[in-house]
Amino acid sequence: MSLADLDAAEAIAGIASGEFAAVELVEACLERVAVRDGDIGAWAHLDPDYALAQARERDADRAAGRALGPLHGVPVGIKDIVDTRDLPTENGTVLDAGRRPSRDAHVVALLREAGAVIMGKTVTTELAVLAPGKTRNPHDRERTPGGSSSGSAAAVAAGMVPLAVGTQTNGSVVRPAAYCGVVGLKPTHGTISRRGVLAQSRPLDTVGVMARTVTDAALIADALAVYDDDDPDMTVRARPRLAETAAADPPLPPTFAFVRTPVWDEADEETRAAFGELAAFLGEACDEVSLPEPFDRAVGWHRAMMCADQAKSYAVYYERGKAELSDTLCGMIEEGRETTAVDYNRAVEWRDVLSAGLDRIFDRYDAILTPATTGVAPVGLDSTGSPVFCTLWTFCGVPAVSLPLLEGRDGLPLGVQLAGRRDDDARLSRTARWLVDRIAGEADE
Repeated sequence: MSLADLDAAEAIAGIASGEFAAVELVEACLERVAVRDGDIGAWAHLDPDYALAQARERDADRAAGRALGPLHGVPVGIKDIVDTRDLPTENGTVLDAGRRPSRDAHVVALLREAGAVIMGKTVTTELAVLAPGKTRNPHDRERTPGGSSSGSAAAVAAGMVPLAVGTQTNGSVVRPAAYCGVVGLKPTHGTISRRGVLAQSRPLDTVGVMARTVTDAALIADALAVYDDDDPDMTVRARPRLAETAAADPPLPPTFAFVRTPVWDEADEETRAAFGELAAFLGEACDEVSLPEPFDRAVGWHRAMMCADQAKSYAVYYERGKAELSDTLCGMIEEGRETTAVDYNRAVEWRDVLSAGLDRIFDRYDAILTPATTGVAPVGLDSTGSPVFCTLWTFCGVPAVSLPLLEGRDGLPLGVQLAGRRDDDARLSRTARWLVDRIAGEADE
C-alpha cells in the first residue's frame, strides 16, 4: 500500500512515531498526482518543489524536537478561491488570471500553524458558482465531480491528498463530496473564518472540509475553528473539540429524523428506494418527520438572497468583463439586480424562523437524515448537478455532513447527508461517526 492511501489520522501517527517522514508522504502523494491527475484535473496550481520544501521543514522541526502541530506533515489541498501567499489564487475565472495574493487567508495561516503541508490549489467552478472547471469524477471520467469545490473532492477521492478545504454557499461541499464518495463537512455558519476567501454571500458563505473519514474531517475542522475578529459572523466561544467528541461513544445510541424535505420529488427512484431501506435498517432509531409549510419556500428565499449578494459581490467582474463570464453567472447576477430589498429582508427574517423550527426537531433527535444529492453523479461535464438537497441546511446555517455510505448504479457513490443543530457540530460529528461504524459493522457480519 502506498503512503498516499493513508488517512490523515494514520499519516499523523506514522510521522510522529518516526515510521516515515513527511517528505516520504508528500512524495507518495505527488506520485499519485502524476499517475491520476492527467485525466481527473483536480489541481489548478501545484508546485512539487514547493510542497516538498514544506515537508522538509516539517521533518526538520521534528528532528530538532520542536513542538508539532495537530496536522504535522499532512498534505492539504486548498480550493482556488482561498488566498495563498505563495501560490496563485485565480478564483476559477480568466478575469483573475495570474492573481497573486500578498497574504494567506486565515484558514491557510491556521493550517501552516497546525503543521500541514499546503499541497496546492484545487480547481473551483467559475467564481464558486455553477459553470464547471476542468475536473472530472474519479469514479467515472464522463461524470461531473460536482461543484463548486470540485477539485478538492476529486483530489481526496483519488488519493492525491488526505484532506482538502472547500467552501459552500449552496451545496458546494456536500454535493461534490457525495458525488466523489468522500466525507464533506459544512460546519455551522460562522464557525470558520472567511477572511481571505472569495466573498459571494455573507449570510450563506461557509468554509468546509473534505476527508476520507469523519475523524479526519473533525481533525482539520478543529484546526480551522479559531475565532477571527475580522470575520463579522464569528463570535467568541469555546472551540468545538470536534475530533475528541467524534471519537467518543455517544451516551445513548443516536436517533434520527428522516426528513424527505420539500424537494423529495427531485430525488430519483434509486435514491428514494435507498433511503427507504436505510430508514428501515435503523428501525426504531429513525422516525420520518415532516417539515411544516414555510420550509417549502426555503429554496426560493435562498436563491433571492444568493443572487442579490452575487450581484453586489461580483459587480466588478460583471462590469469590467461580462463577456468573459458564463451565461449562467451573468443571468444570476442580473436576477439579483432585480431582487427588492423587501424580498431580501424577508428571506433573512425567515432564515431565523426556520432555524428555530429545526431546533424543535433537534430537541428530540440527534440528527436529520436526508439525501445529499438527487442521485449519483450525472453523466456529462457541462453541469455540476443539482444542489437542491443542500439548500435548506445552508440557508438555515446548520452544520451538515455527507457520508459515503450507499452505492447507486454501477457502484457509484450515493451520499447520505446528516444535518445537526446550529453550533452543535461536535454532536453531529459523533453521530456521523457512529452511523458509519454501525453500517460498517453490519456489512462485516
